[in-house]
Amino acid sequence: MPLPAEFHDIAKRVNNWGRWGEADEIGTLNLVTDEVVREAAAEVRTGRRVPLALPLKEDGVQSGLIPGRINPLHSMVQINQEIFGPGTVACSDDAVTMGLQAATHWDALTHVSHSGRLYNGRPADTITAHGGAEFGGIDKAPYIVSRGVLLDVAAAKGLDRLPGDHAVTPQDLDEAAEFGRVEVRAGDIVLVRTGQIQVYLAGDKHGYGYPSPGLSVRTPEWFHARDVAAVANDTLTFEIFPPEIEDLWLPVHALDLVEMGMLQGQNWNLESLSTACGEAGRHSFLLSAMPEPFKGATGTPVAPVAVF
Repeated sequence: MPLPAEFHDIAKRVNNWGRWGEADEIGTLNLVTDEVVREAAAEVRTGRRVPLALPLKEDGVQSGLIPGRINPLHSMVQINQEIFGPGTVACSDDAVTMGLQAATHWDALTHVSHSGRLYNGRPADTITAHGGAEFGGIDKAPYIVSRGVLLDVAAAKGLDRLPGDHAVTPQDLDEAAEFGRVEVRAGDIVLVRTGQIQVYLAGDKHGYGYPSPGLSVRTPEWFHARDVAAVANDTLTFEIFPPEIEDLWLPVHALDLVEMGMLQGQNWNLESLSTACGEAGRHSFLLSAMPEPFKGATGTPVAPVAVF
């Protein structure tokens, strides 16, 4: 089924193709300038660090809904092996097999396409079985450090967790910014808390993924207007699932990644961050969320850390 006119209308309003040149492969990460990073560093006042990643483990968030996106399978390839002979130093090594978007991760700009195109108008067939993404792979985003802002939508509504059918709207984002007494600035990385990760942490991985609150198709315009560099949240699907518009699957992915060129992250554990922001009395911090530079990959595991 063709994408509806409503989708294409929004796409035109948020489109960033050519904004940073025809050769650009990092999209809104261009907004994270040296000045933005210097200002972000000023957010560090106490040195308190809050990790935001889920553990990488075999019983992870993936339930089998997406073929091939397997949870990490960890194995030991040598255990206390004296590889240089008896009595020498012994080594232990491990190996892991996993989907790169299995747990806490970034989606690269090449993670989705629509109408045969990727970000900046690149053809979708530039992604190949052996080479991966020729353009715009996650390796093209070598560092992601900026001012982080928590928009705690659940807490702003006086809730521990949003209901599964809640589509986070621009009004919700405004309310969360007011609740946190924070203004979203150009180059910021915005983290949107729904509380949905609590379902997974309680042991219900199937309930975690479906139904799930998430971002509305109307939020990309909000992020575009504020020149946000990247967005992440605490859900499996990132956007409301099932979709708010019948038969329009993953429209927010397409608007964020393809049209805007804005990285998005999923399965971020924002529970401790919510507590830390409340204790610190502020919802902004230095955020380090460095991608693993898998060449040609359309996503990557990440272990983000917020620093107060």
